[in-house]
Amino acid sequence: MESFLGSALHGAAALFLGLAALMGLVIWSIKRHNSPKLKIECDESIDELIPSLAGLTLSTAVAGNSVELLENGAFFDVLIGRISAARHNVHFETFLWKDGVLGQRLANALSERARAGVKVRVLLDATGSKGVGKATRRQMKDAGCKLVFFHERAIHNIGVMNERDHRKLVVIDGREAFVGGHCVVDAWLGNAEDGQHYADLSVRLHGPIVHSVQAAFSENWGGQTGDLFVGKDVFPALAPAGKVTIHAAYAKPEGSAPAVKILHHTVICLAQKRIWIQNPYFIPEPEAIDAFGAAVRRGVDVRVMMPSTSGSDNPMVQHAGHRNFEKLLKCGVRLFEYPHTLLHQKVMTVDGVWSAIGSSNFDDRSFDTNDEITLGIHDAALAAQLDAVFEKYAARCQEIDLKAWQQRGWWHKAKDNMYYLFNEVL
Repeated sequence: MESFLGSALHGAAALFLGLAALMGLVIWSIKRHNSPKLKIECDESIDELIPSLAGLTLSTAVAGNSVELLENGAFFDVLIGRISAARHNVHFETFLWKDGVLGQRLANALSERARAGVKVRVLLDATGSKGVGKATRRQMKDAGCKLVFFHERAIHNIGVMNERDHRKLVVIDGREAFVGGHCVVDAWLGNAEDGQHYADLSVRLHGPIVHSVQAAFSENWGGQTGDLFVGKDVFPALAPAGKVTIHAAYAKPEGSAPAVKILHHTVICLAQKRIWIQNPYFIPEPEAIDAFGAAVRRGVDVRVMMPSTSGSDNPMVQHAGHRNFEKLLKCGVRLFEYPHTLLHQKVMTVDGVWSAIGSSNFDDRSFDTNDEITLGIHDAALAAQLDAVFEKYAARCQEIDLKAWQQRGWWHKAKDNMYYLFNEVL
């Protein structure tokens, strides 16, 4: 009898595990995005291809904008000041928010505007912003802020739990926008002066491009709440505010590669002089590595700067990235690691005239799974500013040498290969 019961229990357990595995496979198959191997051949300069870049990424390049680069903790001084001046609405979307000095400053600013009659909509990723405490939530809701969490942990969200809202954007009165990498955590205060204060970059925008950023916010707000907003208070007529042409990549269509992935791969293939990348989580796919190698063979100066394991907030990601360093180095890509603190800026400059800046990491999760936003900006002055930031931090980096890298210890190599197995979910 006991033997029969034991066999039955083992059989039931095996059946349960099999059904769970099948359900996981079905959910993965339903939710996965097609990931074709991207390729492009073109001899035209990126200067001439801005409309093409916008079109490929399901957006439109719009002229007449101004761009202001905001670095490190100074970003929040500007942002909170502009929130406090809002007259009609504030739309705030971010991935990571933890209670602290910075979180309280923002909660106070948003709450004050809501009490003044301004419509305040706050969209936070449920996973990244689980550190928002009950008191902070209650404060904002009691003040009149509409606070919504993207993909809250619930049975009806089981198929999308791995999909996160990684965007960081703010739109004020439909006339002013902020986009970049800054998170609402105290480590983003200061000026990257030590390991407790991170480096990051965001931009402040005026001009017609603000409509595109507002559209990105509307996409996820409408998807989570069903609420749509219209009218001149949120989509006002926007006169030219400068001479900069910008396009926004954020769409993630079913059955096709997401726009941010197409954008990053395309510009690598188009570069003629140089590609300088600043990104905290750099785990390129094989076709991207091949594209980098082809760029080097064309005479392109390819450099990538990222934090080292000692500077990163997630050393597992750095180890996963290390797995392909040897191949990149053999291709001629120059790699720089910063050991002093987290470099969190997500930036790429191409040929000194075009820049990408936004929320996207250079890895599978950002390119294939997360909701992201990256701006493509055609402006030599901004590219020069971003390259200057690269050079500032590169002066304190360690450049990786191929021969020395090949001789790193077996345990380091083992961790690199082990963590790379999980690169799609890190």
